[in-house]
Amino acid sequence: MKAYGFLLCAIVAEVVATTALSRSESFTRLAPTVVTVAGYVIAFWCLSFPLRVMPTGVVYAIWSGLGIVLIALVAWFWSRQTLDMPAVAGLALILLGVLVINLFSNTVGH
Repeated sequence: MKAYGFLLCAIVAEVVATTALSRSESFTRLAPTVVTVAGYVIAFWCLSFPLRVMPTGVVYAIWSGLGIVLIALVAWFWSRQTLDMPAVAGLALILLGVLVINLFSNTVGH
């Protein structure tokens, strides 16, 4: 369970960092640049812990899949970047994939 806590922390830090990256204007604005760098450092540090006890591919699938969906949601609510139905369907499939891995795969180590 501790591994999932670190994985969740890594996902949140990556989402914050990526959101700040879009505000950094190619690293020309100091505050968003600092948040971006700090967020990615925290994300990778937190990501290193679940990699000790879970398969790399599974950790990366969960991290990237949930990160993609959360970043899309943040962009939708925060920046008013609308999503069409194919985008929503694709994001739903990503979420479904993460659920299948966590609920049915024996490689996760339930």
